[in-house]
Amino acid sequence: MSKKLALILSSIAPGLFLIGYNIGTGSITTMASAGASYGMSLTWALLLSCIFTYFLIVVFGQYTAVTGNTILHSFKNNFGKWVTLFVLASLLISEWVSCMGVMGIVTQVVQEWSRPLTSSGEGFSPILLAIIFGGLLYIIFWQGRHRFFEKILAVFVAIMGLSFVLTMFMVIPDPQEVIRGLVPKIPEGTNKLLLVSGMVGTTMGAILYVVRSILVQEKGWTVKDFKIEKRDAFIAALMMFVLSIAIMASAAGTLYPRGLKVDNAIDMVHLLEPLAGRFAISVFVAGIVAAGLSSLFPIVILAPWLFADYQNKPRDMRSNSSRLLVLFGVALGLVVPIFGGRPVYVMILSQALAAIVTPLVLGLMLVLINKTSIMGKYKASLNRNILMGLITLFTVMVAVAGIMGIFGEL
Repeated sequence: MSKKLALILSSIAPGLFLIGYNIGTGSITTMASAGASYGMSLTWALLLSCIFTYFLIVVFGQYTAVTGNTILHSFKNNFGKWVTLFVLASLLISEWVSCMGVMGIVTQVVQEWSRPLTSSGEGFSPILLAIIFGGLLYIIFWQGRHRFFEKILAVFVAIMGLSFVLTMFMVIPDPQEVIRGLVPKIPEGTNKLLLVSGMVGTTMGAILYVVRSILVQEKGWTVKDFKIEKRDAFIAALMMFVLSIAIMASAAGTLYPRGLKVDNAIDMVHLLEPLAGRFAISVFVAGIVAAGLSSLFPIVILAPWLFADYQNKPRDMRSNSSRLLVLFGVALGLVVPIFGGRPVYVMILSQALAAIVTPLVLGLMLVLINKTSIMGKYKASLNRNILMGLITLFTVMVAVAGIMGIFGEL
């Protein structure tokens, strides 16, 4: 039985990796804000982005299964180094800034939750928490084995999933609200476009598909594994939807009826505890910590992966360069706890770059999957081209709305 379970987990490990990366503190804040502000009326936007994500995961995974090549290496060979370096730089800047924000949110949430546990009432020190969490991540990374990474992420994802689903059932909204939320409509509100773009952006970021290609190559999947690759992609997209809807429902069932708003994860701790109780908020905080660590771990190991992808070199996670890059990423997690505040302008730059790079990556991939010299008989069909084109246009519109929303908020 244990061998069978291990085999199943191994076959869906790339999907678990994507779930762990995708559902982080940014997703929690965005989904909670959507649920608190608009109830379940934006369920359709989440469902649509998860369907698109499934399709794109399959496309990028199958490209690598057919060609054996990863994305950045393919971009470099077909479009030149400058385009590829722009994509690489955009992804790295976005991820490193994200590392600062994620660790900052995780430590602040734990500090807020722990206030009743300390005599001073100030809670656990964010700096100490950041050192502990960062040290834990680096110890895990030091093992340097991909299979070990997969097992750790599976544990984080399991804790996160259980926590959010339990919280949802403790404070579940009217099921009819969920059903009504599947009907596409833009609700009234000043930040509705920014919120929709945030929901789509946290689910459909370009880095997700670049990493998918690396994971497929790591597993050694080929055209013979298309069925496994599709199943893995489906499980990943389905779990992204389930976990995201659970977070949205937790806010919609408690905060929305009272007109209470959420601007960050700490607001959920402040507002949810009096309504749902100490146990419910403790479960939710456990989910936030697991979500933060499950997204931080992929983030800190992405730099050596992306450089190896660009250079078409083996991913040696025990090399000195890999260990230094990961140490740099872990160290960035100390920035907010030590210096306080948020790097607002850098955050805006990273979000703008991420918004630009997603449709660019999709557009370049659209060109590649239509080259017979690369894909052979697996060249994209008419239906795949139409859907890929529509999704690319969709990401452009979302990017424009998101950028306008960001600067509008300023």
